[in-house]
Amino acid sequence: MQSVNPHSGQVIRTYAPQDDAEIDRLLGAAESAFHDWRKSSFADRAQLMKAAGGVLRNRKQQFAELMADEMGKVLRDGVAEIEKCADCCDFYAENAQRFLANHAVLTDAEESYIAFDPLGPVLAIMPWNFPFWQVFRFAAPALMAGNVGLLKHASNVSGCALAIEEVFRDAGFPPQAFTALLVESVRVEQLIRHPAVKAVTLTGSAAAGRSVARAAGAELKKTVLELGGSDAYLVFDDAALDAAVDICVKSRLINAGQSCIAAKRFIVHKSVRAQFERMYVERFQKIRCGNPRDDSSDIGPLARADLREQVHRQVEESVRQGAKLLTGGQVPPGEGGCYPPTVLTDVRPGMVAFEEEVFGPVAAIIEARDEDHAIALANQSPFGLGAALFTQDKARADRVARRIDAGNVFVNAFVKSDARLPFGGVKQSGYGRELSWFGIQEFVNVKTIYHARVEEAAASQAPGGRLE
Repeated sequence: MQSVNPHSGQVIRTYAPQDDAEIDRLLGAAESAFHDWRKSSFADRAQLMKAAGGVLRNRKQQFAELMADEMGKVLRDGVAEIEKCADCCDFYAENAQRFLANHAVLTDAEESYIAFDPLGPVLAIMPWNFPFWQVFRFAAPALMAGNVGLLKHASNVSGCALAIEEVFRDAGFPPQAFTALLVESVRVEQLIRHPAVKAVTLTGSAAAGRSVARAAGAELKKTVLELGGSDAYLVFDDAALDAAVDICVKSRLINAGQSCIAAKRFIVHKSVRAQFERMYVERFQKIRCGNPRDDSSDIGPLARADLREQVHRQVEESVRQGAKLLTGGQVPPGEGGCYPPTVLTDVRPGMVAFEEEVFGPVAAIIEARDEDHAIALANQSPFGLGAALFTQDKARADRVARRIDAGNVFVNAFVKSDARLPFGGVKQSGYGRELSWFGIQEFVNVKTIYHARVEEAAASQAPGGRLE
């Protein structure tokens, strides 16, 4: 297991995978830790979670540099990611008790209510593209609910995995409340089958989601899957075009385009398509890709050489299928994993750039005849994670948003995750929700508690009494 700097190509560090005996010991220790941690009060958990947020803020530059070195994120974006993680810690520290408070239900009982109890160790299988944020959006709610966390991170960001474990330890959490597991991907099914693991969450590809769902289903363990996306951004004829183009460019280039919710397909009304293309290409051509530690770099390299090869293959195949290349599309010479910001137009259903998730700085422009055509094109995708639309007509915005097959629809803004709002997708973008009160309730036992009236209890025990 190696961490390789995607800009220099140099190996940062090699990690020896933990053997089966060590994994068994760590999972057993996590299960033991859970039995004590679940008894802690919300106030005690909140104090520690606030402390974790403080550790993150104090080390944000250090962690941003670690991300830059391991997966190529530019420093300012890395700092923003750490700050977002800290805010997530604060959010759940302040709201978990309210989200998981007993919920009284009026029945014929003397008292009946719904309680929310933790499940146990939750295994998180996380990707490399947001190596801190995607972990904390699972870990903060899971730990505040009384669960303990197990992290199987992407191998190329093992340094980030160990740093996150250190954050919780230095914040004062009990040993094994959060554990980073250094194992290869081929051993994930083995982890899922372990009796200590009570639930699984994954952020990754649709293929990885199917594999995890099969393994967890065989063990009857709860899963939450946040998978890929091919987000459609619908630009209508009444859009404030200059602002819309700026937002569309920014969203396509988030994390050098390596984001499940980055804009990927731009469905533009025919009356504004030519102007949109001209403005979009002009902005794209000003973007500088370079060393992520250099403040002059707008975006960093793609995280691995094979990922850049995949993006370039998708661009070349789309052009062979009839798409027109407006800018970019050439692998730069020399060292570094940069891929130039690329714009394809005349993209149609059936083309690779339309059908597949392109995980890099490649924009696909698709012309729409009218509102119904734009919606049909947006929904003509196996994915359903996010979408955005640009119009100055609020009635149209609400009407279209309800017709889009996606878990998140943003109006005149780019799609983003927010601890206060539920996040997840439909179709091949997965199921379940992270964040908000929905996210913290994913990994709890939703338990009905019923106190019978004295006379009801007596009647049920009498001859002929009825129990159902």
